[in-house]
Amino acid sequence: MTLSAWSRWGLRVFMALGLLFIYVPLLLILVNSFNGDRTFAWPPHDFTTRWWSAAWHNGGARDALWTSVKAGLGATAIALVLGTMVSFAVQRFKFFGRDTVSLLIILPIALPGIVTGIALDSAWRSVIEPLGLGKGLFSVIVGHATFCVVVVYNNVLARLRRTGTSLEEASADLGAAPGQTFRFVTFPMIRSALLAGGLLAFALSFDEIIVTTFTAGPGITTLPIWIFNNLFRPNQAPVVNVVAAVLIVLSVVPVWFAQRLAGPAAGASRT
Repeated sequence: MTLSAWSRWGLRVFMALGLLFIYVPLLLILVNSFNGDRTFAWPPHDFTTRWWSAAWHNGGARDALWTSVKAGLGATAIALVLGTMVSFAVQRFKFFGRDTVSLLIILPIALPGIVTGIALDSAWRSVIEPLGLGKGLFSVIVGHATFCVVVVYNNVLARLRRTGTSLEEASADLGAAPGQTFRFVTFPMIRSALLAGGLLAFALSFDEIIVTTFTAGPGITTLPIWIFNNLFRPNQAPVVNVVAAVLIVLSVVPVWFAQRLAGPAAGASRT
């Protein structure tokens, strides 16, 4: 499609406005993390790194960070196993209700977080707790895995559709066992998709707050919940900005890597 010069400039302007709308608030958080004024007067009259030092020595923030990392790793591990298995089932086999299964797998990420949280809270109280397993870190991991599995499923399914089955069939024709075919043919083809899906799943889990609020047990505080609880405390406001700045970086890095791995060029170079 050929666009006029005015149309191209108009698209560039709207793109720039969209990027500013998204990233200017994030940039303000980064700047305020170095703002020497505790009230965040704007523009900053001086800059300091003492809030970063205070955040580093804040035991509550460190504990919340470690809890978020453990929850993210646990949810990612579950999502990788379930998402990969379902994607293989949907793509490699034909069975009644296959499209329904695909819809049911994708649905959790489309539901409002508060709906998912209420449903998980109700299910845990009525089914799991009577069995003697109360809420804690495991319930948070299970709650996060319900939507993390979607990104793994989508990444692996897209890769399987793009690669087809010709190489696997050739491997079988040459006498390779199913395990050898998966190890030397299938897994190398989907490896980057698994890594991209895992990184996205970890980023989603690390940032989640709504589902965590409904599934976390007593004493379980993730980093987003710690930020929310301390956001309106005057003495903690500068530290919250530092932690939020760190959270931005920790969220951007895995998403960037996932985009690089799952992009068209990455997929083409490995298939």
